[in-house]
Amino acid sequence: MPKRILAVTALAAAIGSPVAANAQADITVGRAAPGVVIERGAGIAVDQRSAFRDYVVEQRVPAFTIPDRVVVGTVLPDAGITYYDVPQRFGATTYRYTVVNGATLLVEPRSRRIVEVMD
Repeated sequence: MPKRILAVTALAAAIGSPVAANAQADITVGRAAPGVVIERGAGIAVDQRSAFRDYVVEQRVPAFTIPDRVVVGTVLPDAGITYYDVPQRFGATTYRYTVVNGATLLVEPRSRRIVEVMD
């Protein structure tokens, strides 16, 4: 009986490990607020991030300032910040972008939750 319990425990640990590793990979840059889970969506590809940052600078979008830290998982205020569409050339994405506290952010438009911080 103890061997069976040990075997079941080992199997559960082996199955659970990839899930835990995958959950950590869902957070892109920064730290999520405690208890917040951010799922990876269609964001900006790693090889496109530099070009996307250049694009944002070229667009001269206004930068906004908030008193809170800008980290993945933070919900931005519902008023006072403008969000912009991400051009198709940077990949099909459901997110929008804005610049807050000097950082370019990808934001989930319905919840206004930060999903990626690109410094």
